[in-house]
Order: sequence, then structure tokens, then C-alpha cells
Amino acid sequence: MAEKLDSLDIKILIELQEDARKSLREIAEKLGVAEGTVYNRINKLRKMGVLERFIPIIDYSKLGFDLTAIIGITAEGGHLIEVEELLAKEPNVTAVYDVTGEFDVITVARFRSRSELNSFIKRIASLEHVKRTYTMLVLNVVKETHSIDLSKFEEEVIKR
Repeated sequence: MAEKLDSLDIKILIELQEDARKSLREIAEKLGVAEGTVYNRINKLRKMGVLERFIPIIDYSKLGFDLTAIIGITAEGGHLIEVEELLAKEPNVTAVYDVTGEFDVITVARFRSRSELNSFIKRIASLEHVKRTYTMLVLNVVKETHSIDLSKFEEEVIKR
């Protein structure tokens, strides 16, 4: 039977979401448990696949990637996975989503200039199994995160 998450697991995840560089000691002191307990729980969460990686959150605009494009793509039937795999290999692409609705794929990508974006769109649109693309430029980022506020869902997560 698969291991279940409990309240302590969720609290550790919340601490790591705030700052994944927190020491085990800091987390243990804040949660009132032993450092070894935090270590074991983090290892359990990694083995379960709940914690995949510890990565920095980079402000790409400070590196010159000021343009964010959201691109809807329609692919020929039977070749969707092939198109998605090609998109996923592109260095500017930060997300590839297989979706329902008007498009088959939604891709998010970042660029340093309009000419980079233009070249990318033309290259993608010319792929053999791409039927159509639709590009939207992000004007303002209101919220951008890859985390949710687990403290609001703690009980529901534990019940799973």
C-alpha cells in the first residue's frame, strides 16, 4: 500500500516552498520535531515522487528574457506527441501542455527579442505536423508561481 501524507509532511513541504535552502535544523526547530525526523520525511517525500527537485526560482527578465509568449498549436492527428516532444526540447520553452479546446498544445516560452520570438514561431509553424499556431504576448504578470498554498488544502491532501 502506498504511503500516506500526514500533517507533518505538509508542514515540511510548506517550509520548503518558502525556501528550499532552509536547513533541516531550521525546519525542525520551527515545527518542533527532531532534525532526523525532517531528514527522514524529506527522503520519504522524494521516494514517493512528491518532491522531485530543489531548484531556484529565476527572474528571467533580469537575464534579458523580457518577452513571454503563450502559443496555441494545432497538430495533425496522430502526430501530437511527436510535436509536443519537439517543443519540449526547445531551449526557450518553459512549459508544454497537452490541452482540450481549440488547440492541441499550449506552449509557454521566453525570448530576449521580438526577432527571437519571430524566428521561433516561424520554425514551429513550419514543422511538418503543425497545422496552425496562435501566439499571445504577456503584457503584465499578475501571478506566476509553480506552487499552491498547501496550508489551505492540508486536510484534503492528507485524506488522499
